[in-house]
Amino acid sequence: MNRNAWNDFTRARESFRQTTEELALSLPELKKIQQKFADSRGEGKNSAPQNGASARGAYIVETPVVFNSALDSITIDDEIKLILVADNPGRREQAAENRRYLAGPSGKIADKFFRDNSALGIDFRKNVIILNKTPIHSPRTVELRELCRMYKGSRLSLSEALEESQKKMAALLLEFQTALDCPVWIVGYSEMKKGGLFETYTGSLNNLYSGNERLLKQIFFYRHFSMNQFTIDLKQQSLPGETAAKTLKRIGSAYRKRILG
Repeated sequence: MNRNAWNDFTRARESFRQTTEELALSLPELKKIQQKFADSRGEGKNSAPQNGASARGAYIVETPVVFNSALDSITIDDEIKLILVADNPGRREQAAENRRYLAGPSGKIADKFFRDNSALGIDFRKNVIILNKTPIHSPRTVELRELCRMYKGSRLSLSEALEESQKKMAALLLEFQTALDCPVWIVGYSEMKKGGLFETYTGSLNNLYSGNERLLKQIFFYRHFSMNQFTIDLKQQSLPGETAAKTLKRIGSAYRKRILG
């Protein structure tokens, strides 16, 4: 990337880092609640062993709010061709050994998709940066609702923090996209509808991109990579003789219109 793009990228990266640090400080009880939730599911370090199983490999909450540390490996010489937006950090993403996004099965599926579709010219591990709709960790995205019910913070509620984090992550997406001038894939849109966990993120995108038609048209929506939803949907909707790139653009635009209006 050129010097201006690099400077803008590094500013966005530091804003992202600061956002996660400030959010973590505002939720001092979050880690304890996340661990309690993991324990209640029989997966945590404090769970009673079941059926003779030991606590070895137990789920330990290490990073309640996760900055994607993979961004720290990006240099001025890297060519970023795509920004991918997932939901929120899961069990593997928050582990101290990772602290990066799409580190689990969904990331492997995404990596395989790009390797199988080399005509797109995108190396998932070299040409893609990954953001989330919120950096707040939960084992599974839908379980953010239960964590919000469990959390009794002294400063603010987790529901309030979740909404605020979505506004900031939407603003960061625009900042990164402006710096890199590349397409955006938002994977997983079921919770972006009215009443969904990420309704605030949807509203923020509409507000932020209002009047910026050029960048808005570079945003595409798709199904999750998890459980191969993305690849199954792409295969089902492809037309005879149509390249993967054309199918992606067609269905990604249609989903954008459905979600953003």
